[in-house]
Amino acid sequence: MSNITKYLKKYQPEIIASLICLILGMLSGYGTTSADYIWYASLKKPAFNPPNWVFAPVWTVLYIMMGIAAGKIWYNWKKKADTASIVLFVLQFIFNLAWTPIFFYYHSIGWALVDICLLWLSLLALVIINRRYKVIFRLLLVYAIWVSFALGLNFTIYQLN
Repeated sequence: MSNITKYLKKYQPEIIASLICLILGMLSGYGTTSADYIWYASLKKPAFNPPNWVFAPVWTVLYIMMGIAAGKIWYNWKKKADTASIVLFVLQFIFNLAWTPIFFYYHSIGWALVDICLLWLSLLALVIINRRYKVIFRLLLVYAIWVSFALGLNFTIYQLN
């Protein structure tokens, strides 16, 4: 067996989960149209709002990191039946995927804020219960920091509009 084959076999859960996270993340924004971006451009935004081009690369990296964490959570679940981590990962991921259509397609800043608060809470719980697994913890912590920033941004946009 070649080194590449061994590597792919060893990290198969992380690779598959990363692809799933990336694909579903891209699909969550699939219904967003240019009219939605025109609407977004018309909103009042705070000075700390990043340029639009920042979001795609950041979310691409975050979806890969989520996938790696999910693969490791799956591996741990198979060893120890850690159902809470699986449930919390799926829950936070559902909130994550729901945010884009709520905000952009439905133009509902308030409901998007509720959604991201639920995302943040479920993610925080996931980070806390995985604190003993260094790699999972660090991957999820980076994601949680970005979601915290996104929550603050969503809240400020809600206040301004």
